[in-house]
Amino acid sequence: MHRILVFSLDSVVKKKGYEELKKRLTAIVPDISNQYTTFHIAPENEFLTEKVRSLHAFQMDLLMRAVSLYGKETNRKIVHVVDIGDSSGTHLRYLRGLCEKGDVEIRSMSVNLDPEAVRRIEGHGLKAKMCRAEDLHLEEDGMRADIFVSFEMLEHLFDPVRFLYNLSLKSSCLFLVVTVPWVRESRVGLHHLRTGAKELVFAEKTHIFELAPRDWSLIFNFSGWEVILSERFLQYPDRGLLHLTKYLWRRKDFDGFWGAILRRCPEKTKQYCDW
Repeated sequence: MHRILVFSLDSVVKKKGYEELKKRLTAIVPDISNQYTTFHIAPENEFLTEKVRSLHAFQMDLLMRAVSLYGKETNRKIVHVVDIGDSSGTHLRYLRGLCEKGDVEIRSMSVNLDPEAVRRIEGHGLKAKMCRAEDLHLEEDGMRADIFVSFEMLEHLFDPVRFLYNLSLKSSCLFLVVTVPWVRESRVGLHHLRTGAKELVFAEKTHIFELAPRDWSLIFNFSGWEVILSERFLQYPDRGLLHLTKYLWRRKDFDGFWGAILRRCPEKTKQYCDW
């Protein structure tokens, strides 16, 4: 089954034009075994490795587009990128590697509540701040962000609306780049409660809100953000024999992921009065 799913991913990566980017990312960060703090990606696990690499290619394609947009709109050569929910520094290492020979200098900061994640990020020579995303004081300690990044993080938050609202009103960034699991209909996650699991669960592996793109878009608008570009990455082709793997993906994981580049528009929040 895993071999079939890998073929499915390879087919999508080729169609999306991510093959070369995926190779470059692998060259920049050859080892992603410690990408997450709550589980290990064994190098011999081809399925999980390819799944994560393909997702990274989708995410980095979005982020590079945001960096390009920022450069065109501001003519600035230095871009401050803050990755909220970063567990290993991988994406920021990718970004620095991709921009290394260009005319853009990347200055970065990672944010995570997990001390182990902060330790790993700093171990790669990157800056990291340990705090909860919802409690992030954006202008504290000299932190500056032109572009915020939130990859597979919003679905883990207790209050994504308040988080996005504060990020819009209390920062001076231009863009926010996000990716979330793609679902056809919005739902509450909390799968450990659905299955009656008794073991301790960690935030990194617990989804609270799993929303469809149309509902995320409403939340973004309500909390001070405008979607200027969006992209869907399904983990199976949209036609042909491998399209049938969608049933395997739904049983094992998600159909795919949805990402967007958001522009900060704090004036959108003024339409709602909370008294």
